[in-house]
Amino acid sequence: MRIATYNVEWFNALFDDAGDLINNNSWSARWDVTKAEQTAGLGHVFAAMDADAVMIIEAPDTSADRNAMVALENFAARFDLRAREALTGFTNDTQQEIALLYDPDVLQARHDPQSSLTAPSFETEMRMDVDIDAHPDPIHWSKPPLEVAVTTPNGALRLIGVHAKSKAPHGARNKAEATRISIQNRRKQLAQCIWLRKRVEDHLAAGDDLIVLGDFNDGPGLDEYEKLFGRSGVEIVLGEGNGVQLFDPHARMALGQRLGATPVTARFKRKGQPYLQALLDYVMVSPGLREKGPRWQIWHPFDHPDCYADPVLREALLMASDHFPVLLDIDL
Repeated sequence: MRIATYNVEWFNALFDDAGDLINNNSWSARWDVTKAEQTAGLGHVFAAMDADAVMIIEAPDTSADRNAMVALENFAARFDLRAREALTGFTNDTQQEIALLYDPDVLQARHDPQSSLTAPSFETEMRMDVDIDAHPDPIHWSKPPLEVAVTTPNGALRLIGVHAKSKAPHGARNKAEATRISIQNRRKQLAQCIWLRKRVEDHLAAGDDLIVLGDFNDGPGLDEYEKLFGRSGVEIVLGEGNGVQLFDPHARMALGQRLGATPVTARFKRKGQPYLQALLDYVMVSPGLREKGPRWQIWHPFDHPDCYADPVLREALLMASDHFPVLLDIDL
């Protein structure tokens, strides 16, 4: 089975209110990319992945006038994808949903939110003292994780799709304000990851096979504020100390070295400067799934040999998004 996570930059802008693709030469929400170019790129990438399930981060909007599942199923029909049924969970007001696009001939999936005394349902709030003032602060997810119960012919599986809070200092007017906002955002991002880790521990204690996948807007050694807090959100979700840990080989590689090459899953343009690359997207598996010998791939157009050797796929990946898919192949 192939399971992937893919952050599609402003997927929502490619659809009208009826959920139909706007496949023309008007500008997309991507810099210097038309809607037709981004749509064609995405169609080619999704078809080439040929995944059984794709956790889509920044999926189209669900609101009073729009429906992410309709948009994604229209997209799948347009490109004749096997993964042609869509599932969403708790919606949000950011125009960027978390959604699962899957092949109903291979698996069945349903939104199955959980709640416990230590980890409440993700659409609610959790109180945590994030600024160390002895007063618990209310923590919310702007994009509540998508909890999916998956049924395959060989058993059950749990998926949690994640889009953790960005740490970027949006709206800062000067350096001091940027520092303050960055620290505040990192506190919130770490709090979200602590909340998520508590849910992970509930599933591990129950013996569930679990995959946590998506965009964490974080990673080992990613910014200077990690030194201030001592760890990244990714490390928290993977598990620390003697507890049962999740595994992602790209995170392990980044954690295991201070210098040298590190895998990357995103490539951002900066005006007048070189591209900024980062490891932001992960597919973490529980110990039982790791024992099945899974294989991970990042479809980076310049780092993955097969993607680089295929000029059509290479260009499609560059047109489609500022993130690249992370694929997991596993025998279930």
